[in-house]
Amino acid sequence: MRKARPPSPDHVPEDTRPELPATGREAIVRGILGRCPRCNEARLFTRFLKPVAHCPHCAQDWTRQQADDFPAYVSIFLTGHIMAPVIIALVQETALSLAALAAIIVPLMLALMIAFLQPAKGAIIALQWWFGMHGFQKERPAVPDAGDCE
Repeated sequence: MRKARPPSPDHVPEDTRPELPATGREAIVRGILGRCPRCNEARLFTRFLKPVAHCPHCAQDWTRQQADDFPAYVSIFLTGHIMAPVIIALVQETALSLAALAAIIVPLMLALMIAFLQPAKGAIIALQWWFGMHGFQKERPAVPDAGDCE
């Protein structure tokens, strides 16, 4: 038996429409925190790197995302930039053996790379949604006209 798909974001009643992020930066922060970039009400991931198919709150379809390997590249880039000065300081300022250095550096690098993976994927999914890439509908919050202000 097939599961019923939630309604598309276009068919959500006006009074229950989510508050869209005002900027791309806000959408990215929502993604980094593992929240739906569109509504910020529901979780973006069902498992560590598996995004939900549809947001249970705003019905956004997340199956269109194509983060692929980019989160891993971002994770490696950030880890390398954080670890480079740490490695240089450890080598220059301590008299640790190569085995001791490896025992410190390798687990720290692995922990950082794993820690950065999910936030990087959330940010990349949010960027794709914000810019309307890969079939996402480009949405922006409604800005009131100057004549509407009282």
